[in-house]
Amino acid sequence: MKKKGIVAAIDFWGVSDPERIAYQTSEKNYTYKELKQSSDALGYYLEKRLLEKGPIVVFGNLEFEMVVAFLGASKAGHAYLPIDAQTPKERIEAILRVAEPSMIISLNDWEIETEIPVIHKDCLHSIITLMVEYPFEQPVKENENFYLIFTSGTTGEPKGVQISHDNLVSFVDWVLTDFPIKEGERFLAQAPFSFDLSVFTLYPALVSGGIISPLSKEIVQDFQKLFTVLPQLELNFWVSTPSFVDMCLMDPAFDAIHLPELSTFIFCGEELTKKTAQALVARFPLADIYNTYGPTEATVAISSVLITKEILARYERLPIGYVKSDTAVSILKKGEGDRGEILITGPSVSKGYLNNPEKTKEVFFQTTGGRQSYRTGDAGYLAEDGLLFIEGRIDQQVKLHGYRIELGDIEHALLKDERINQAIVVPKYQGSKVQQLVAFVVLNEETPDANYQLARSIKQGLSDFLMDYMIPQRVIFIDQLPQTNNGKIDRKALTAEVNR
Repeated sequence: MKKKGIVAAIDFWGVSDPERIAYQTSEKNYTYKELKQSSDALGYYLEKRLLEKGPIVVFGNLEFEMVVAFLGASKAGHAYLPIDAQTPKERIEAILRVAEPSMIISLNDWEIETEIPVIHKDCLHSIITLMVEYPFEQPVKENENFYLIFTSGTTGEPKGVQISHDNLVSFVDWVLTDFPIKEGERFLAQAPFSFDLSVFTLYPALVSGGIISPLSKEIVQDFQKLFTVLPQLELNFWVSTPSFVDMCLMDPAFDAIHLPELSTFIFCGEELTKKTAQALVARFPLADIYNTYGPTEATVAISSVLITKEILARYERLPIGYVKSDTAVSILKKGEGDRGEILITGPSVSKGYLNNPEKTKEVFFQTTGGRQSYRTGDAGYLAEDGLLFIEGRIDQQVKLHGYRIELGDIEHALLKDERINQAIVVPKYQGSKVQQLVAFVVLNEETPDANYQLARSIKQGLSDFLMDYMIPQRVIFIDQLPQTNNGKIDRKALTAEVNR
């Protein structure tokens, strides 16, 4: 695909099978012909009007026109920068400062004053309905940026991860080779396009001639609608964070009987717990369930493992996979033992952060052979059989009364309790020091009412697995863990709650 290119591989279907469905919503089916013609028209418009090669912001949700804009920008030689329509104004302004885009394409109400040209939805529709036959002379290729994803920065200023065309090719080739994807399958699109998990659906689906089925935020946030709509999508491939599938497992009808076409689950973005995997194996006994791992800086994911009954029986904390063949992982050790920081080297590793050489230099470097490498900040180890394991974030270690504690270890111990469905542990501070540890717990439905005795019983149970100083001083029972817009558990919100 490297010589052919990502966009050309998608356009192939628009020429060879133009009426094939590419994007399916409850209102309309969009074909590969429409996708090609619309992105051709937009690409022609952009190429003729933009002399500078700055990125193009695409502002919206999960509309078909978002995908048109991504491909149109790429055909015109520009990286695209997706921004979710629910993004706070201050964060959008910070992204614009860093990215210095050439244009903004807005599918929702754009309310920020800017000198950057803005194409609004009505104007975009008039552009993409034009018929053009045009050989694009300078599409995005090789090491040029294909897309930019902005992540949170420790200083509050967001960091723009640059993903090149060849970074994306490395990822898509791996997905189409190592996962059981056949031509024309239906993929769930639940993650916002501003979250790189969406790339796991978007490009493998379109390159393989598949159908993308988006789930809007409105449906995701309404359980009754969600559980009504899911069976109607007739999905084959499920891509999401574990937190989202945990929410779906609350519905007893989320199983193979009601979703018989669902054959493959792929999880990324956060850790897949043994408890969630066991529930899925019970509900979907014939489906393939994959745990994957990778930071945004290494193009979505770099390892995967099929979760079998043997793996569930052998490991309390699930492995995050075998590393893809064109990539190498090493462990930066700071002391004795085989554990340390996970380092990734290979063709899917980003060149760095956009317009931020200082932050780039902190975590990106080249090996003596000239291969790009990235320090992930994740703690983990490699087993002798090549399986990679993660033990949480290095920056999720806290120091309490002089003891270094990995919060993930406590969370895994909590999940051994059959009464607990989900658990997150956060620190409560007094000044700059950690004063105590607080556990937020979601109980299984059949568990009796939460009370002081239950909290005490949970803490007593932890003493079988943890040192005394690791046991949370407080246990707070909640109905549901808060989630970020990307579908991950919102640790920051829980930390802020106990430190008010």
